[in-house]
Amino acid sequence: MTKRTETLPSTPTVQVIERMFNLLEVLASREEPVSLKEISEKTGLHPSTAHRILNDLTIGRFVDRPEAGSYRLGMRLLELGNLVKARLSVRDAALQPMRELHKLIQQPVNLSVRQGDEIVYVERAYSERSGMQVVRAIGGRAPLHLTSVGKLFLADDEPPKVRAYATRTGLAGNTRNSLTQLATLERELAQCRQAGVARDNEELELGVRCMAAGIYDDQSKLVAGLSISAPADRIDESWLPKLKATAAEISTALGCPKVPAPASAAR
Repeated sequence: MTKRTETLPSTPTVQVIERMFNLLEVLASREEPVSLKEISEKTGLHPSTAHRILNDLTIGRFVDRPEAGSYRLGMRLLELGNLVKARLSVRDAALQPMRELHKLIQQPVNLSVRQGDEIVYVERAYSERSGMQVVRAIGGRAPLHLTSVGKLFLADDEPPKVRAYATRTGLAGNTRNSLTQLATLERELAQCRQAGVARDNEELELGVRCMAAGIYDDQSKLVAGLSISAPADRIDESWLPKLKATAAEISTALGCPKVPAPASAAR
């Protein structure tokens, strides 16, 4: 038996709901209250029609009327938005895009978050066919300055915080490639800010290189990092656009309005 796939319409099938959406979009485009006249002009609705729908939305607290003849978005939308935000999980949002990226590149894809002076691996998409032993299990930790994702978080910090991190940790190294001098680390972080990506050049594990891109929430705050790990001699620069696109997809799923553009290296 063929499974039937339901296709949802691209526009509301009930006219009044479509009009309601248009009214809310107009109110969302302005920070200050919008007059009924302007709302009517922008939506193409007759003032009496717009007034009637807005009045019903006001009853449901989806719209506020601060004064007669003007409207703005209501607190009920904030309450509902907070409920949606509370249900969002970085791991849940990332899992399927990570698997899709792994299928494309056939190398381990890692999701990590920051906890204090370390990153913690919270999810990984990989297979035995990658030909690389998984060196960091889910739940594993690593110092920020030795990992690609950790460098993203350090690059997001102000310089005094980076110096404080260096003082606390002593920038201890794991391999001959580890960045153990503050000046060298700061130059690397400047490159991260400029490019919007970070790299690990066998600094955590000899024979393993990584590249990472940031994942951002609805406030455009860096909340996680997505990285690709590969044997040092097999890292492929053509993976980078795919990595950035996947990280941007996850950020969008978390409500990020726009993934922050790379900052100037001068910071």
